[in-house]
Amino acid sequence: MRFLILSQYFPPEIGAPQVRWAAVIRELLRLGHTVEVVTALPNYPEGHIFPDYQQRFAMTETWETQVLVHRVWIYAAKGAGWKRLLNYFSFLVTAIFGLRKAQKPDYLIVESPPLFLGITGYLAAKWWKVPFVFNIADLWPDCVRALGILQPGVTLTVAERLEAWLYKKATFINAVSFDMQDILIQQKQVPSHKVLFLPNGVDTHRFRPQPFDVTLQTQLGLPNQPIFLYTGTHGYTHGMEVILQAAQLLNDTNVLFLLVGGGSEKPRLQQRCQEMGLTNVMFQDSKPPDQIAPLYSLAMAGICTLRDSPLLEWTRLAKVLAIMACGKPVLYSGAGEGSRLVKQANAGLVVPPQDPVALANAVRYLMNHPKEAIEFGNQGRMYVETHLQWSTVVANWLQQLVVTKYG
Repeated sequence: MRFLILSQYFPPEIGAPQVRWAAVIRELLRLGHTVEVVTALPNYPEGHIFPDYQQRFAMTETWETQVLVHRVWIYAAKGAGWKRLLNYFSFLVTAIFGLRKAQKPDYLIVESPPLFLGITGYLAAKWWKVPFVFNIADLWPDCVRALGILQPGVTLTVAERLEAWLYKKATFINAVSFDMQDILIQQKQVPSHKVLFLPNGVDTHRFRPQPFDVTLQTQLGLPNQPIFLYTGTHGYTHGMEVILQAAQLLNDTNVLFLLVGGGSEKPRLQQRCQEMGLTNVMFQDSKPPDQIAPLYSLAMAGICTLRDSPLLEWTRLAKVLAIMACGKPVLYSGAGEGSRLVKQANAGLVVPPQDPVALANAVRYLMNHPKEAIEFGNQGRMYVETHLQWSTVVANWLQQLVVTKYG
């Protein structure tokens, strides 16, 4: 089969959707399918076009020797507000030029967010008369309403109506978690036969236990201290302030919190860290996927955080699986499906969201029980090997797709 993926985000950018689609594409290719991609000129998360792609409107390149990637201009921006909306809407329009260069697929898959990109995807699928598969990685606009990012008004109303319209027009909708699947069917009234399950998986070869990387420790200037590592986007929904607050409570220990990544909240977090006078928190720039496993070789545990909101409880953070695959215990500050996954795998400790005391106590517990920490890591590794390798995830999704279409 021929798949065409329309996504605003794609490598060489670093982030969850970029890693996710790269892994899905590799697996589709391994199974003998053909994949083409239409995406934006790389600009995320820093909000400016990467140097090698500047002064261009559109271009086509080959990714990993087999995949044609059609890139088009986008208004590069980061953060929230009107600049972010302009960022979304610019790609909604320019993506049309990339789609014109692509061959007719058997399936057109559209990544959301941004929600608006579904309009372009629907029109292209209708033109080609092919199935429109809407991949929902985030329940937008529900989350922005619940978190107060958008206040009730015209913009939110239009977004909610667009969401309902796109769910109606999509041939299939990919849900990334069981809770999201339930929300789509029970609350959004999407017919169950349209909802497919495509959760986050993990590349257990790329993300695997590795020996302590002394060279990397030296390169990053890291001291010989117990390191608790956060990798990934520093965004509003992640509520990373709880890490800073826990670090303040742990200033009587030699623990170091290493926060690696970028995002709209990073400058504010760095400023807050300075204002709090924290000496046990270190920030590093985003790292490519190949450098994440070596980073975890330096860590005692990996940290995942989410804000306290019912509309974030459906989330399965991809970084949880990376931590488990690297054989490290997970410290999960959040509620919902992600916390249940960690508990089911017995892969670490779960504390309530935005509770710095509980998070600090969990850090102390792992430091005082190193053998149990190692056991958590081993159990997490076994769990993802059995259930969440990308080969298993993609094969199950393809079976749903074929059975739903022809069954």
